[in-house]
Amino acid sequence: MDTLFWEEEMETLPRAGLESIQLRRLRHLVARVYKTVAPYREKMDAAGVKPEDIQSLSDLAKLPFTVKEDLRENYPFGLFTVPMEEVVRVHASSGTTGKPTVVGYTKKDLETWSGLMARALTCAGVTPKDMIHNSYGYGLFTGGLGAHYGAERLGATVIPVSGGNTKRQITIMQDFCSSVLLATPSYALNLADTMADLGVDPAHLSLRVGVFGAEPWSENMREEVEQKLNIKAVDIYGLSEVMGPGVAMECLQTSRGMHIFEDHFLPEIIDPDTGEVLPPGSVGELVFTTLTKEAFPIIRYRTKDISRLIYETCECGRTLVRMEKVTGRTDDMLIIRGVNVFPSQIEHVLMGTEGVEPHYQLVVNREGNLDTMAVDVEVSEQLFSDEVRQLENLTRKIQTDIKDLLGVTCKVRLVEPRSIQRSEGKAQRVIDNRKI
Repeated sequence: MDTLFWEEEMETLPRAGLESIQLRRLRHLVARVYKTVAPYREKMDAAGVKPEDIQSLSDLAKLPFTVKEDLRENYPFGLFTVPMEEVVRVHASSGTTGKPTVVGYTKKDLETWSGLMARALTCAGVTPKDMIHNSYGYGLFTGGLGAHYGAERLGATVIPVSGGNTKRQITIMQDFCSSVLLATPSYALNLADTMADLGVDPAHLSLRVGVFGAEPWSENMREEVEQKLNIKAVDIYGLSEVMGPGVAMECLQTSRGMHIFEDHFLPEIIDPDTGEVLPPGSVGELVFTTLTKEAFPIIRYRTKDISRLIYETCECGRTLVRMEKVTGRTDDMLIIRGVNVFPSQIEHVLMGTEGVEPHYQLVVNREGNLDTMAVDVEVSEQLFSDEVRQLENLTRKIQTDIKDLLGVTCKVRLVEPRSIQRSEGKAQRVIDNRKI
């Protein structure tokens, strides 16, 4: 590795120095947003808060939250703080649950984003010598282009392969000697399965590290990806409303949390029910305020991601706070007969079970007034062709393990290999047939 840091001075600042920068940027942000964005000004006036009331970082709690519905109500450009002639790019969510959420970037925003993605990739040990195989989707989704320009900023060579056409991707990996894979973890497993079908040994590829994000994934899935692709797998975090990929990133020195780039993104953990800011070390909903974005800054955005902040200095030397791997979202949390269930909890059980493949779906139904949950999970070819009694024993074991962990009884259905639809982007883990 050429260097451990991309911006060493900023990444290793003592907390007092970092907080001084955060406060200065926060005060500037609040004043600018209050002046230029009517919806923010109206919400702040309703809360009885003026920009001059922000005298310390703790005063952030006085400001109202921003939620996804605010973005939809002001669709498409109502929350932008600059005229459209200064906006050089827009991205948008898929809009599967309503109007798309639209975000914009000035030229300076794109420079900032590229620098942060270069910082993130450096955390994973990526250098200008690497050949980066970018399987994130290009287009309105922020992942592909966000990662692409960060890799170029770092000076690495980028292969903008995007998603899909999996066999061709593997050929490119072989011919171009790809050394870094950027993808969703579910697509990484899809690549691994296709390699196995083609008789391609990952050990004969040049891949050494994978940067995976855009969907929650468990530690057991990390082990599965590392073993099947013969690489080191690291986690990256981001969301379009805050910037895109590169908000937080794991380093190679630890798998206990991703460094949040706090000089640009001010994090909080709140009680998802009351909105109260929780003390350091608490588990709750992650909230972000952007400190440096020009076109589309956002104040106290409720991500709905459940996490915890770790303030101890990492062994890599970075003083930036770390966020634990997201355990679920407040909006993909299933309530089954009064019990809160996150798909990642089910995944933890499945990935710890021998003979089970890393492909599954949760199917939730309502029978009468009772919620039911079934888990469809693939098993290995060898196990699927085994005797019925062994399959029955495995089914009972998984059902028992899930009941022990979550206190919920569910039906487990072992299905044959390749029967669950493969993902070329985010995997659809839950099919909820209830009308709620």
